[in-house]
Amino acid sequence: MATPKVCGIETEYGIIFKGGDVNPITASSIIVNSYSKGNDDLVGWDYIDEHPGNDARGYSLDDYLFPEFESQLVNTVLTNGARYYVDHAHPEVSTPECRNALEAVLFDRAGEEIIRKSMQIANEGLPEDSEIVVYKNNSDGKGNSYGCHENYLISRQTPFAQIAQQITTHFVTRQIFCGAGKVGAEHRGLGPKGATQPAFQISQRADFFEEEIGLETTLKRPIVNTRDEPHCDPTKYRRLHVIAGDANMSEVATLLKLGSTSIVLAMIEDDAFPEHLIIKDPVHAIRQVSHDTSLSAQIMMTDGRMLSALQIQLEIIDAATVYAARYGLESVDTEVGNDVLVRWAGVLDGLGADPFTVTNVVDWLAKKRIVDGFAQRHGLQGDDARLKAIDLQYHDMRLDKCLALRAGLDQLFDHTDVAHAMVNPPASTRAYFRGTALQRWPNDVIAANWDSVVFDIPNQGLKRIPMPEPLRGTRNLVGKLLSESRSPSELIEKLSTNL
Repeated sequence: MATPKVCGIETEYGIIFKGGDVNPITASSIIVNSYSKGNDDLVGWDYIDEHPGNDARGYSLDDYLFPEFESQLVNTVLTNGARYYVDHAHPEVSTPECRNALEAVLFDRAGEEIIRKSMQIANEGLPEDSEIVVYKNNSDGKGNSYGCHENYLISRQTPFAQIAQQITTHFVTRQIFCGAGKVGAEHRGLGPKGATQPAFQISQRADFFEEEIGLETTLKRPIVNTRDEPHCDPTKYRRLHVIAGDANMSEVATLLKLGSTSIVLAMIEDDAFPEHLIIKDPVHAIRQVSHDTSLSAQIMMTDGRMLSALQIQLEIIDAATVYAARYGLESVDTEVGNDVLVRWAGVLDGLGADPFTVTNVVDWLAKKRIVDGFAQRHGLQGDDARLKAIDLQYHDMRLDKCLALRAGLDQLFDHTDVAHAMVNPPASTRAYFRGTALQRWPNDVIAANWDSVVFDIPNQGLKRIPMPEPLRGTRNLVGKLLSESRSPSELIEKLSTNL
């Protein structure tokens, strides 16, 4: 049976400093530091398990790559189990590990509100004519892209070559319901052969992919990333690090992105993905799909068929429905998995019948409706700079400016749920232990990362608590132990006794 699909999202936010000559790295540091100043109990990140050069194909480039992190920049662990830091020139929020896609959406929303709070605190300390503005998008309009990365727990036993070959079909075509939409294109000549540059396309990221498979995340981006950095027991698990996706403003689109991918990965682990459903030229196809808002472009398959992205997705969901009936959806959480199947089928039906019936779910359609309406009212051509400004404003994290908040998108969580998730960890994964330890003993936790917490114990020195199992450390397993321990030393003693 498939490995439980523990998952999470890492979102790099775009950033602009208005009213001053401040570079993005400094502006990002101001944003993250602003949140840190308002929270005295934040703890630094432990880099000991960072190995971004490990490749799933069996080798490591750690000794040949520049470090992925800069230790002098702020990098914190939050009480909800998340990581909040400066990633090169962007503020980034990495959600805690979540047991299912719906839970991950909640903590992604919490990340948005953490960014908004940071922006508010930062701007209160700036001169009146200065402002930092943050955007949840994937492109700066100048040829640079930044990521919204997904992570999924998968079995080490499933051959990586099989995972890469089969999941690629889903990555190329799922953008029709989880693309964020984009005015224009930034890379001339990178579109489908012989095609003109689109006035509007489905995905913000598609033009930036140049390889089918590879280790890079910022140059020559691959559709399937081979980073082999599990952050858990490496003999049992992999962490599939997914870079081929957009940052969504739609909560339902995020749910479908994570939920459908979790189901497809479970199918692959159980040898239930249709073996014939393989795209012949994925790099060409991912741009071809993005540039085709009519959803009619034909993709060459390895079996000789020509199918549209919608037809491919319909075949995938048909296979997923059969899989659910035969194997069940426990690996993705049965209730959440069944809800995803219903929503997934519904959005595909809507895209096939009348795409504009699903503007309440699909970001690129919600954005396109706004862009087209503005262009028609003002008689603008597709390359008008004002339309690109509308595109950017859709992702604006300022409540009074964000167009996505006015687009009629369906919501899954209310303010109370999100506010709780900003400071409290999920109960369903090891993030509960990490977050609760930080809440209870902020002065005794020296550092933390995904798979360990380090305490400074009086008269004993530093004690590292390893957490190699993502589904250990949950509230059900350690909640009572944490609540009954009066100090970290007592906690560690009890943990040693119970091991």
